[in-house]
Amino acid sequence: MPKGYIIAHVTVRDPENYQEYVIKDTPILEGFGAKFVVRGGQSKTCEGEAPEGQRHVVIEFPTYEQALAAYNDPEYQQVADIRRRTADSLIYVVEGAE
Repeated sequence: MPKGYIIAHVTVRDPENYQEYVIKDTPILEGFGAKFVVRGGQSKTCEGEAPEGQRHVVIEFPTYEQALAAYNDPEYQQVADIRRRTADSLIYVVEGAE
């Protein structure tokens, strides 16, 4: 069964308050089996255009269904409101290759 991933491209507008999201989302997602593969860190746009200061996040889950369940979890969605207030985001739930 293929793994599932949440992939996010995030431009933080309010770094101080965004940290509350980072602190609160981690235990919720880890409860669904999440493993943070990429969380910020250095990046370079090699093709196309991306907003300055964009962060990239890749979170691995045991299955696609668990990734969807984590994203749709009501507790996570409450915490996600912090992200929505403090950053602009593109969020994808993706099935991995077998």
